[in-house]
Amino acid sequence: MKQKKYVRFKGEKNMKKIIFVMVFGILLCKFVGNAQIQSKNSELQRLKSKIETQEKLNLSMQMKINELASLDNTMQVADAFGLEYNNSNIKIVSK
Repeated sequence: MKQKKYVRFKGEKNMKKIIFVMVFGILLCKFVGNAQIQSKNSELQRLKSKIETQEKLNLSMQMKINELASLDNTMQVADAFGLEYNNSNIKIVSK
């Protein structure tokens, strides 16, 4: 039985090199893309944490404002300055 001789066609070596470079490039792009995604995800988590901290601070400040604006606190401040409570002088202002 006679063995067939493998015949290379013109440009086969170049085609193998091109295919290797393309596969390597695709893998490199995928690796870089995943690294960028991971970086953006960590930045997103950091920003979410910062937002939660700011929301807690805002809630704390709002509670402090409500506490300072309460009638009891107003009466204490009025007493400290020698003022007295007169309901007829109170005017309600709405938006």
